[in-house]
Amino acid sequence: QVQLVESGGGLVQAGGSLRLSCAASGSIFSINDMGWYRQALGKQRELLASITSSGSANYEDSVKGRFTISRDNSLNTVYLQMNSLKPEDTAIYYCNAAVTTWSRGYYSTFTYWGQGTQVAVSS
Repeated sequence: QVQLVESGGGLVQAGGSLRLSCAASGSIFSINDMGWYRQALGKQRELLASITSSGSANYEDSVKGRFTISRDNSLNTVYLQMNSLKPEDTAIYYCNAAVTTWSRGYYSTFTYWGQGTQVAVSS
């Protein structure tokens, strides 16, 4: 009932920038925390940044100062602005969101994931 769709990935040279978007749709009552993760080939998925519904953000050390997470609550969308990209940023990037839905008199909160978008940074 809830879908997260990412966009904005691609191939960029080192030092370049990309902006990822992740739009949530479906039977949404509210969205709590939203976040961006990435998974490089052969590595575990790691949390890069998260943002609360009020806009408070946290970042993993390796992306602090280079990546900025933001959200537009009216569009149910979270963004990740990535600057000064490095080859080691190459990975599949995923968004997730803690979404509350209302159905048949009950509220339920689950974490949903997007399908992932590939980011490749060439040296």
